[in-house]
Amino acid sequence: MPKTLNPLQLVADRWQPSDRFVRRAAFACVVMGVIIVVTGGAVRLTQSGLGCPTWPTCTEDSLTPTPEMGINGVIEFTNRMLTYVLCAVVGLAITAARARAPRRRSLTRLGWAQFWLVAGNGIIGGITVLTGLNPYIVASHFLAATALLTVAVVMWRRACEGDEEPRDLVARPVRQLGWVLVVTTALLILVGTVVTGSGKHAGDAKKDVHRIPLDVREITQLHVDLVCVVLGLVIALWFVLRAVQAPAVARRRVAELFGVLMLQGAIGFVQYVNDSPELLVGTHMLGSCLVWIAVLRVSLSLRDRGELLATVPAPSGGPEARQPAAASSR
Repeated sequence: MPKTLNPLQLVADRWQPSDRFVRRAAFACVVMGVIIVVTGGAVRLTQSGLGCPTWPTCTEDSLTPTPEMGINGVIEFTNRMLTYVLCAVVGLAITAARARAPRRRSLTRLGWAQFWLVAGNGIIGGITVLTGLNPYIVASHFLAATALLTVAVVMWRRACEGDEEPRDLVARPVRQLGWVLVVTTALLILVGTVVTGSGKHAGDAKKDVHRIPLDVREITQLHVDLVCVVLGLVIALWFVLRAVQAPAVARRRVAELFGVLMLQGAIGFVQYVNDSPELLVGTHMLGSCLVWIAVLRVSLSLRDRGELLATVPAPSGGPEARQPAAASSR
């Protein structure tokens, strides 16, 4: 019975990327995840959310924006095209992970998870346009992008470590405190989308866009309260890690998170007292991504999966001759 041709297997038979290449491809997914969030924010902040008034085409008669649509159509269409760049980067990461020897199925699965999240979020983006920038759909669009960023960060980390069963580097209550920090930060980001959905930046100046019917000041206050809770958890975790003499890398990750949080808080305060100027709102969205990445890195630094096996190039005999190298001594 003839073997089914698998394009990824054909690539793997002819190309074995280095560990560094796989890590860089995974990191590129993280970078593109941040870029897609920031550019999506730029679409809304430039009032270009309906620059292309329909989907998947830009107008009923044109795939691309027409001159009459002006800069708003160009901005919206450019953001749509960035999705294809994101797909290409994710595709490269999937291919590199699949071609690596010895094969690591966990990395490939994380790559494919990103692909399906990109595809799903593209559909959500289309629904966002077709519903006239419904704020609940807009919030879902952002949260799906955050989910994509989460998987990208996990893949980046997994590309740097081995495949042993995860081993806690701290006592379980400390690890649980790290998870509480992750959940609370996720809640903070969720409330942030409600602030956005009830605020003044609706995404289109030419149409009366529906907003979430809540008092934006009250929701903003809840957002600030959650910032204080997250900041308190970060400080508590740092002192706990010092007390239990946790690995230096974990304490460093918490210190990095503290720095990002303080900077993000300063941006948020200036944004609020100045009635949310577009540039600061966009910077705040970038900060949201950096905070989430830093939180995930804190959580991932509290466990260990062993050292990474070295990549073994395939001899001329073909893929059957590839053998995993022994792990380096610790």
